[in-house]
Amino acid sequence: MSTVTIVMLVILAILIAAFIALYFFGKKMEKKQAAQKEQMDAIAQTVTMMVIDKKKMKLKDAGFPAVVVENTPKYLRRSKVPVVKAKIGPQIMSLMCDAQVYPLIPVGGKPIKAVLSGIYITSVKGIRGSLEKPQPKKKFMDRFKKEKKDDKKK
Repeated sequence: MSTVTIVMLVILAILIAAFIALYFFGKKMEKKQAAQKEQMDAIAQTVTMMVIDKKKMKLKDAGFPAVVVENTPKYLRRSKVPVVKAKIGPQIMSLMCDAQVYPLIPVGGKPIKAVLSGIYITSVKGIRGSLEKPQPKKKFMDRFKKEKKDDKKK
């Protein structure tokens, strides 16, 4: 056997071992995520709130209790998270929000019903009518496709 074939076989063996390790690691993480979701659903409660402000900011700057920041992994502390400042009853609180729910939350005087798990907003509903879904951003290629269709009509 030539050295090129031996090198290729070693690289192939390493790649196969890496894929097998990632498969089992992924399965383990899926089980962990399902257990966390189950815990969040168990402590979820529905509240009525008025959103004062919403931003994406660093976890340290969001004004969360020190326990929340300490329990967050170090590599996630500098990442930006969706944060909502809301008035729940007489109290103003800083809450973390799910990434899919964040665009649906209206800012201003519109009251909403939100499902909270601790300080984490998992879903929202409008009290008076439905919430408006924001327009999805146009992809780069979609802009050109629409212009071509308009040119053909003329």
